[in-house]
Amino acid sequence: MLTLKRLWILRDAKDQNQWREFLKSGGLHPAEDATYTVGIYDNDELVATGSLSDNIIKYLLVCKRYQSENLLTQIIVHLIERLHEEDIFHYFVYTAPDKEVIFRSLGFKKIMSTKEVLFMEQGEPDFDDYLTYIDQFDHDGENGGIVMNANPFTLGHKYLVEQARKVCDHVYVFVVSEEKSEFSSPERFALVKEGLKEFDDVTVLPARDYMVSSLTFPAYFLKDRAELNIANVQAHLDATLFKERIAPVLHITKRFVGEEPYSKVTNVYNDAMKEVFRPDLSLTILPRLAINGEVVSATKVRQALQDHNEPLVQSFVPGTVLAYLKEKNKI
Repeated sequence: MLTLKRLWILRDAKDQNQWREFLKSGGLHPAEDATYTVGIYDNDELVATGSLSDNIIKYLLVCKRYQSENLLTQIIVHLIERLHEEDIFHYFVYTAPDKEVIFRSLGFKKIMSTKEVLFMEQGEPDFDDYLTYIDQFDHDGENGGIVMNANPFTLGHKYLVEQARKVCDHVYVFVVSEEKSEFSSPERFALVKEGLKEFDDVTVLPARDYMVSSLTFPAYFLKDRAELNIANVQAHLDATLFKERIAPVLHITKRFVGEEPYSKVTNVYNDAMKEVFRPDLSLTILPRLAINGEVVSATKVRQALQDHNEPLVQSFVPGTVLAYLKEKNKI
């Protein structure tokens, strides 16, 4: 007899081990981000599973022997009901491309897919609404795009924008919206906007769920704890979404990033962008800004804040950021 029950993978070692082994048998590699997980059992054997990571449906797998039993639909419907119970009505799925028909039948819309990954959503405001929102800021010409987390905004970030301005008619700076940083999304967005307000040819926009997020590129937030082959798959999805759906709306023909000597995941991302963007979109990787022989980075600023090293913070961030840090007693 088949029964559906919750798996307490964060509390019960047996549940977690069984779930992990089952996913690995299907070629899936779970990270530590599942907030709710269910499984369908045939007696004591786990034969199907699915999880939520906040409002993302993921880690869907059905044992091959049971794929005629409609178990995947049962799992998905249960997870959607769980989301509705929590008053969440805008949600996403990150899964294999062969599951598109099932999700379409349940009302999901495709945002993007690659040969390895399918990215869909249901609810509002959706990706079409986001494209309509950014379209109002469109400028004709040869425009540039930069995506930054800016945790916090530094002179290095500003330097990247200044270099892009030299070769672009207009520059769009997308600030990562994900709440996985020491500085909150509203803080980071406000600091970037304030730090760039002197430039009439620069527009600062939120990335929302569609650039470097837990949806498009979850490995980014794991940094060097991420498996690089998984990061590569996610990076290709993120880069493809930017190239095919976002860049055309704003006539972006150039993307700019800073060189990354330390993070393997960021290097994987840069390599994926190079591969995906050709020939429609150019990628410029700029050397990091150095001040007094030391490379500027947000990581160093955060460490300096912890160490109460005001001189380093002062030398690495714009005056607008320094004023904010002092106002909030962060330094």
